[in-house]
Formats: sequence, structure tokens, C-alpha cells
Amino acid sequence: MSEVIGRISSEESLGLVDGPGIRYVVFMQGCYLRCKYCHNPETWDIRGQSNPTTPNRLIKRIERYKSYFGKEGGVTFSGGEPLLQPQFLYACLKICKRKNINTALDTSGIGIEGYDYGKILELCDLVILDIKAVKADEYRELTGKEISIFEKFLALVQKRGVKLWLRQVIVPNYNDNEESLENLKNYIKNIKNVEKIELLPYKNSGGHKYKTLGMQYRLEGVPDMDEEKCKEMQNRLLQMLGRNDEVL
Repeated sequence: MSEVIGRISSEESLGLVDGPGIRYVVFMQGCYLRCKYCHNPETWDIRGQSNPTTPNRLIKRIERYKSYFGKEGGVTFSGGEPLLQPQFLYACLKICKRKNINTALDTSGIGIEGYDYGKILELCDLVILDIKAVKADEYRELTGKEISIFEKFLALVQKRGVKLWLRQVIVPNYNDNEESLENLKNYIKNIKNVEKIELLPYKNSGGHKYKTLGMQYRLEGVPDMDEEKCKEMQNRLLQMLGRNDEVL
């Protein structure tokens, strides 16, 4: 029987910010969200320009860097949105487990409605979950999708007991305020198995891509988020949650 084919947007061999340790990062093609601040619009169309590969070919490339992973590193499947290629993702994760490679899934939680991602989560050592917004109207306005889809995936992650990193992008004059921080705190305070919480400063690093693709960049003119203020917000959030993993 022929292997399933996956569509890969790009690969990074020695990633340092997509999970613990040194990681091989696989950016998969396709995403249903249309986030205003997305800096990779070229990954949206699952039929767009990509590098087709099989699970075995991909894992062979990853194995070349296994000696760099150490105790914490491994492979992170990111995107785009990896949940949109569940059969390929599952096959890759199975091989990684067989070869004792740590696995992380970097996701927005918006996959194929009705698909059971339980078997995929069983093979994940970590889920890095992007919280776009915590109110339904804000989520819809920012992403074009319903927060209920995200919340179903979050509930499944909780049911499976997978370790979590939570992330949110902080955008100037949008969610860089105390009210948004309080809403975020209230939303995540009862989420279990949270190892790390990160607030990421918005950067206009992909605006030029929209021009190349003939698309409108909806945050044109919005300045980059001040990194120090973002760190202060993250430390404030951690204090509000009674956590001690502060950002220096």
C-alpha cells in the first residue's frame, strides 16, 4: 500500500523557539484561519506551493539531527495548521515514537470539524496551543472562525492529559491592556497541565508577503509590539495566575 503524501511548506533543522530544547520544525501547508496578524499567508492554501513528501522520507531527514536534540529536543509539527493533514501527521508521529523522538504539536486547534484527533494526541509529548482570543466575537473578528471549534479541541487535549504550552500574540492597541490580560487570566486559570505560558510580541514581519501575493494586509500601519512591555505583561499574567515562571 502506498504511503500517504504530506504537503510541507518549509522545514527548520535547529529550531530554538518551537518547544523545549533544540527541535526540527516541520511547517505544514494549509490553514483555515485568516488571522489579521498572520505572517505566513503563503501557507493558507493547502494546495499551494509546497514540498510533497512521505512520512518515512521526512523522518529520515529529521533523524540526521537527532544527535543535537539531547534530553529535551525533538520534532515540532507546526504550520500552517498540521491538524489539516491528520493522516500524514499521525503516520509521522507513529514513526517518531518508534524511534524515540520527542514530539510536539504547534497548533491553533482549528482542524477538520468532526475529525477525532484523539489518536494523534496520544502520540504527542507536548501541545503548543495558540490562544487567538478568549471572547467569541473577538475570536471571530480576528480569525474568521468560531471559538467553539477551538474549545472542542482544547477539551480533547484536557481529556487526554497532554502537557500544554499556551501562547497569545499581543498586538498594540488591540489586546495590550489590563482588561485583555484579566480576560486571558480568567480563561486559562482552570486549564490543566499547563507547563508554560508565553505572550508573543506582534511584529510586522510578513507584510511584504501580502503585497507579493496581491493581498491586503489588514494591520497595515500597526507598529511592532514593544518587547519590554510584552515581557512585563507576561510577568503580570503569571503573577495573576500565581505562577513563578517569570520572564527575565
